[in-house]
Amino acid sequence: MKSEPVVPAGSGAAPDLVELARIVAQQRAELDRLREQAATSCVVERAKGVVIALTGCSADAAGETLLQRAKAARRSLLEECWITLGELAPVRPGGDPSPARSGDGRDTTPAGLPETDPPAAPSPPDDVADALSRLGRALTQIDTYPDLARCLLDHLGPDLAADSVMIYARRTGGGLELIGYAGIDERLAARWRQVPPFSGVAVLDAMDAGEARWLENFAVDSARYLLIGEPPERWRSRAWLPLPAGDGTEVCVGVLRGPSRAFTERDRVHLRGAVRLCAGRLRMFAALPEPAADAPPDAVQALFAALPVAAMLLAPLRGPSGDTEDFRIDAATAQAADLLGGSGGAVAGRRLLEVWPGLTDAPVWRGCLDTLAGATYESEPFAHEETVDGVAELRTYSVRVTRLEDALVVTWVRHDSSDRQEQRLAELQRLGDLGWTNWNLTTGEASWSTQVFAILGRDPADGPVPLPDLPGVALSDDRAALDRAIGALVGEGQPFDVPFRVRGARGIRHLRLVVEVVADGHGTPVEAHGIVQDLTARRRAELALVESERAIVTQHDVLQSERALVARLQNALLPLPERAVLLSGLRVEVAYLPAQAGIHVGGDWFSAIELPDGDALFVIGDVAGHGVGAVATMAQLRFTAKGMVITGSSLTGALTRLNTLLLHSRDTHGTATMVLARYRPRDRRLVWAQAGHTPPLLVRDGEVTYLRRPPGMLLGAATAPRFEEAECRLEPGDRVLLYTDGLVERPPEIIDTGLDRLARAVTARPGDGAGSGSGSLGTLLETMLEDDRRDDVCVLDIRLPRER
Repeated sequence: MKSEPVVPAGSGAAPDLVELARIVAQQRAELDRLREQAATSCVVERAKGVVIALTGCSADAAGETLLQRAKAARRSLLEECWITLGELAPVRPGGDPSPARSGDGRDTTPAGLPETDPPAAPSPPDDVADALSRLGRALTQIDTYPDLARCLLDHLGPDLAADSVMIYARRTGGGLELIGYAGIDERLAARWRQVPPFSGVAVLDAMDAGEARWLENFAVDSARYLLIGEPPERWRSRAWLPLPAGDGTEVCVGVLRGPSRAFTERDRVHLRGAVRLCAGRLRMFAALPEPAADAPPDAVQALFAALPVAAMLLAPLRGPSGDTEDFRIDAATAQAADLLGGSGGAVAGRRLLEVWPGLTDAPVWRGCLDTLAGATYESEPFAHEETVDGVAELRTYSVRVTRLEDALVVTWVRHDSSDRQEQRLAELQRLGDLGWTNWNLTTGEASWSTQVFAILGRDPADGPVPLPDLPGVALSDDRAALDRAIGALVGEGQPFDVPFRVRGARGIRHLRLVVEVVADGHGTPVEAHGIVQDLTARRRAELALVESERAIVTQHDVLQSERALVARLQNALLPLPERAVLLSGLRVEVAYLPAQAGIHVGGDWFSAIELPDGDALFVIGDVAGHGVGAVATMAQLRFTAKGMVITGSSLTGALTRLNTLLLHSRDTHGTATMVLARYRPRDRRLVWAQAGHTPPLLVRDGEVTYLRRPPGMLLGAATAPRFEEAECRLEPGDRVLLYTDGLVERPPEIIDTGLDRLARAVTARPGDGAGSGSGSLGTLLETMLEDDRRDDVCVLDIRLPRER
């Protein structure tokens, strides 16, 4: 992070407001990033709680379980958490009794849930996996069913040609209610908001069967089902996918498309995966909104229809906790319907948040809730665009909310031009933290705006302070400058702009007084008028920015020093050969590149030595974390692994002992991955074992393959892991690559994408660098690595030369 110049607190110079705004924007962006991180962390922690409740394991073990399941299923940790939360929702009798497998065949059974063994299905295509990962992140910002429908349409529209998304919930009695939609207009939504429990409705059929319904042939489907739409031909293919909601109520998601075409297997995998992620989001929602109740008496509706003002009657809709979640519009005047975007009384009977989106973020929503508790609310005036005789005009309104028994009466009051002018002046003073002043120098009379009394903390009943007495209001250190400026203004007519401070109930305030005079025909000052501005907030922001800048610079220096120390320590513990080395008849090259993103040094390491019996030992590993702790653990594992094998330990035995060592080290929660490989030149056999590491890559005669990994979990994850060995007989000209995950991982991609990219890069230049010294890995690293590396990269390039 680069430091930005900030005007010192005591310099007296005006701050660069553009620079100030830019720094504030940077801090706001950082705050947004932290909020997103907090939302993601909340999902992960709830999923960990589920695993803990089911298995009784620790929080760390629950997190590791979720991480391992995510890696095994080749999806992100956030996706795994959504699926874990969603699988706990109850399943209706007659539905799928084993929801532990996704439609794409990936295992999603949370720890403690019974597993089944259906036939394995292929993994989703990379673009589908990437899309599902993006949806998982987007769901953290979704809090309502309408938002969920819009999110799904944004996600599925471009890829599946989806036109609309509808979300239905089954209510008591078996009927359906539309609780969220996107891509359809309000009229159609109102027409299909309630669906009776009739047979021949695809949504109910999908819910009853507990499985998706794919409607791909319009002629056949229209004969079998009552299809939604006016006309139904608007959507000639559609899919309905049921899923359990968090409170036990069934929910069904519909995806409607205009073209008449089949859903490919890829489309189905995508839809099933998206809906299953939504099941986890639904589990974190509040209870479903209450269904619409009976309408008010006709007399009430007739009364509102006759009112000459914009008004409506609202009935609160409460959730299981008793809190008001929405309001039902029981009656509304035509003027209110027009203001809300409806026509006539069309808004009556609908929910307020449907016709007034974004209301929960506005002060009016808080005012409605406060009015239910007994208060009366009137909003600040706001602008609203209206169309009058075909011309768009801005009108100013304010909203009043009053209580009528257990209901609310909301009225809109339109302000005329004089009201608006006065209000604009008041708003200008409030927004600028300033007020106007006026002193008659002949009579001594003074007048202030209301805002000046508020700034000075003075009771309006005491009246304005005469101009000669104004220095007495300031702190003693500022009185002399203010007194001189007033004397020059009264005697010579000189305007002034003077900062001063006052002490009041809110502490010391930093103010600014700007005054100029009006003279008579002889040039004698007769009147002084000006403004008083409160600069306290700006002054505090300047001081806070200066302190923040100092803290950032200090922290940056400390972290840079730590990085330099760790880098020197790592170089001392992990020296790199300057050129290729020969070990047991093999030609070995090494590459190590530290991360460029961030300032921490990681724990990647390697070993390549010749053993006393003439065999060669190769080790490559990656310790979780960064900094001094990671380097210390790396050194401990590196030297211990070599010592164990040199003294006769088998590869699997060495891994078992290293796992025990890591479990009993200072950092009992530390983990590491590793590959141990031993080459026997007499029969050209490469024997290897691994602990949660990426598989070695073999290049033979221009063909690239990944060696099948023998069983073995990462070190430090379990007390009694099982490790096995595998072997490969090398042929002259063979090339084996051992590498850490920094070479292939690019978040948010799944690791298979990186492995495929590495295979393509090696295939493109199968003989690259043979006999070319240290440059043999250069082209490969340039192809594989981005400019901003987020992790360390370590590579062992092992070649068996061709016989001459």
